[in-house]
Amino acid sequence: MISGKIEAALNRQIDLEGYSSMYYLAMGSWAEVKGYKGVAQFLYHHSDEERMHMLKLFRYINDRGGHAIVPPFAAPQKDFKNIREIFDIVHSHEVKVSNEINALVELCIQEKDYTTHNFLQWYVTEQIEEESLAREVIDKLNLIGEDKGGMYLFDRDLATMAGQQGGGGKKGAHGH
Repeated sequence: MISGKIEAALNRQIDLEGYSSMYYLAMGSWAEVKGYKGVAQFLYHHSDEERMHMLKLFRYINDRGGHAIVPPFAAPQKDFKNIREIFDIVHSHEVKVSNEINALVELCIQEKDYTTHNFLQWYVTEQIEEESLAREVIDKLNLIGEDKGGMYLFDRDLATMAGQQGGGGKKGAHGH
């Protein structure tokens, strides 16, 4: 049985993961409208992954005797300056999610909820990958600078990366 305190904290994490999914969806839509099909594909894939992270939490809470709640998601930003701004936001958002996961792990230790602590280790590992991926994309953008041809290749590369990302969401879907 899950404690009310842990259940409430996990439901807050559901809100953050669900909001992440909507945020990346909004970014993907902006990129698609601006002609960045590869970036859009990458962000849509990322949005799907975040939704899988949210569903994994839903199932865990409910399996442990709690009640997962669908929160009223805040509307995400819909306009962006450029692709660089989007990926700066993605990176800072992933750092925020990592901090929240770490706080959840700390709460589990305080509450002596080792089952949830164990469950959250998947998220700890996942966040390391998410932050690393965001930094990798920013590094590519730094190399390109303002070069239009470089942006064309970057967009194409991101479409390829989206196709190769088997990571997070897929493992999560099968892991529980």
